[in-house]
Amino acid sequence: MIMENITTMSGFLLMGFSDTRELQILHALLFLMMYLLALAGNIIIITITTMDQRLQSPMYYFLKHLSLLDFSFISVTVPQSIDNSLMDDGYISHGQCILQVFFFTSLAWAEVIILTVMSYDRYAAICFPLHYEVIMDPSKCKRAVIAVWINGSISGILHTAATFSITFCRAKIIHHFFCDVPQLRKLSCSSDYLGVVGVDTFMAMMAFICFTSIVLSYIHIFSTVLRIPSTEGRSKAFSTCLPHLFVVSFFFSTGIFEFLKPNSDSPTFFDLMISIFYTVMPPTLNPIIYSLRNEAMKEAFRKLLLGGEFTKKKTFLSYY
Repeated sequence: MIMENITTMSGFLLMGFSDTRELQILHALLFLMMYLLALAGNIIIITITTMDQRLQSPMYYFLKHLSLLDFSFISVTVPQSIDNSLMDDGYISHGQCILQVFFFTSLAWAEVIILTVMSYDRYAAICFPLHYEVIMDPSKCKRAVIAVWINGSISGILHTAATFSITFCRAKIIHHFFCDVPQLRKLSCSSDYLGVVGVDTFMAMMAFICFTSIVLSYIHIFSTVLRIPSTEGRSKAFSTCLPHLFVVSFFFSTGIFEFLKPNSDSPTFFDLMISIFYTVMPPTLNPIIYSLRNEAMKEAFRKLLLGGEFTKKKTFLSYY
């Protein structure tokens, strides 16, 4: 396709990882394996946290919505990328690209917010165990989850509106496997970046607030845990906090690295690999991380595999 046709076509051309057919097939197979693993893991967590009476505390309620977010998050980019690689066609329509940007940014920011909420839940459970039921009562948990989804949608609208308000006058080639916002903005020759800068500044401030809240929560958590006299008590507290801390560290570190690294017109293979670490890996690994040291989760999973009966829920949420 000549450059003029690429410039004037209505959609965009996703370059993906390679022009070599064999590598495209390999990429599609690897992505398919990771996608199926992510779907299976997150669906299992959603199922057992819904059906098992023992998994009705706020921690598991938020974990269920985190799995729902992960399920949706990986479905925004990976299936399209698999299809493009198998079909050897990187074309994505303008409308598909808008939807991809909206859902990707909405779900990414919703995940940031729910990870912040989950850190506050752990802070309340460990630092204020006697008041935990009052602090995290069912109505507050429901409102927190509603706020997560609403704020994620608002951020998605802001990002999408700002990105597609600029004029694309360069060749509509995106050096990525999905409609990446920084790559899209590089296709513009417009000097009107006021909306883009405003949205980026606002979202950066929100991200900083969320990150600071998580850090402060864990400072209080660790100072409290280290004062617990019994080894068993410390081990139980750490077993509920360390998976969340690992997920938060992984998600934020890769996201921050992607945000701070300089953008090039032709990203390297290393740049694309880094993008996998914040788009594909978290939804795939989160179910495994949260299940490794959690005996209640493993027992519920065994019941699911063996066809055992779950205790019916009597209340929306129960507590420790």
